[in-house]
Amino acid sequence: MGDRAAGSGGGGGGGSGVRRVGDYVLVRQIGSGAYARVWLGKHRTRGTEVALKEIAVERLSSKLRESLLSEVDILRRIRHPNVIALHESIRDGGKIYLVLEYCRGGDLHSYLQQHKRVSETVAKHFIQQLASGLQMLRENNVVHRDLKPQNILLVANNENSLLKIADFGFAKFLEPSSLAETLCGSPLYMAPEVMQAQKYDAKNRQICGVLV
Repeated sequence: MGDRAAGSGGGGGGGSGVRRVGDYVLVRQIGSGAYARVWLGKHRTRGTEVALKEIAVERLSSKLRESLLSEVDILRRIRHPNVIALHESIRDGGKIYLVLEYCRGGDLHSYLQQHKRVSETVAKHFIQQLASGLQMLRENNVVHRDLKPQNILLVANNENSLLKIADFGFAKFLEPSSLAETLCGSPLYMAPEVMQAQKYDAKNRQICGVLV
């Protein structure tokens, strides 16, 4: 997987009570899931803010470990302004930390709840960015499989924000002529062919229509 070891400064942070992972200080927890926690972190010398996704590898089944490897591989290959960037991955004891760019604007779901309705201009601004990111995934034969507003992040909490597709835990590479068949993701945003247990490709278009 090509992870960097945390080194002697990782994890415990000595007796100061400050948790460190590699070159990063963990500031506070900002999210959690079934198999991972997400921390706001800061680079110890540069002060750069990042999001660290902490995954306890020993708790993962072989299938979930395979998904983790796929997530890291995809994020290392895809570089696009509208796809979340992976800076590095760090192994610290029995945990893997994915060091990701931090989006202080939160997710699109929270933004839409806060603003209720958005203008056609704002909607177009977000949809164009989402389509651009999805096109990059399509060109690299990546199917996300869990696209929803909660997995679309905003760099800032305003109508001009840059948008980032995130959370590639279910994502996978598909050969151009291949079809996937695993049922996964969030039902409200699944394409009809996925809901009907049919095979599907890497087009990722359903979410754009649902958001509009």
